[in-house]
Amino acid sequence: MGAMEDELKKDEQMSVERGYVIVHLDSQLIVINKSCGFLSVPGIGPEKADCIAVRVAADIAGARIVHRLDRDTSGLMVMARDAETHRALSMQFEARTVSKRYTALVGGHPMNDTGTIDLPIAKDFDRSPRQKIDHVHGRASVTMYEVIERLKTPLCARLQLHPKTGRSHQLRLHLLTIGHPILGDDLYASAEIRALSPRLCLHADQLAFTHPTTGEILAYESAAPF
Repeated sequence: MGAMEDELKKDEQMSVERGYVIVHLDSQLIVINKSCGFLSVPGIGPEKADCIAVRVAADIAGARIVHRLDRDTSGLMVMARDAETHRALSMQFEARTVSKRYTALVGGHPMNDTGTIDLPIAKDFDRSPRQKIDHVHGRASVTMYEVIERLKTPLCARLQLHPKTGRSHQLRLHLLTIGHPILGDDLYASAEIRALSPRLCLHADQLAFTHPTTGEILAYESAAPF
């Protein structure tokens, strides 16, 4: 059995308690499915040192973060195993050639079946870690959405989200701004909407990018667990 097979075999024995499972592994990169409730990178303070970046690096040689998901967002992430691959993948994210899709459950029913939210986002220094819509100092932020299902009990809707930018809390804040906060959102939703789910109902369910060496388009899917 080769080294790559050994690592995959080790992953089969890992549980989701580890915070992630491996979807793809080769000598240059890793695609993982992150569990809800785990930071992508260390936060401020020793109590927030534990994170996916540290856990994967402890299990897989050379693993390093390329992009992030919020602590309570689950789903697909790609990580690099060396500096050159990290640079190449980072450039794809900067060029916005990486395809990302999310599934969310939101309160209420959007008026339109599809739409685009184009609102600039900035840090809300008075209410950290929240973000805010800021037409003066905010950075351009665009989210496209599509209603997949309208549910009556509770009154909510399943949406597919296609972010064209990658701002912190972008999806959560954009959906709040159009009147449809995400179920279980402990930062932006009302107590009533928050109580509809024990977790944030936001999941990165599709990820596609170009392999830096082979040029192959790698595409992955992960069904939302809600």
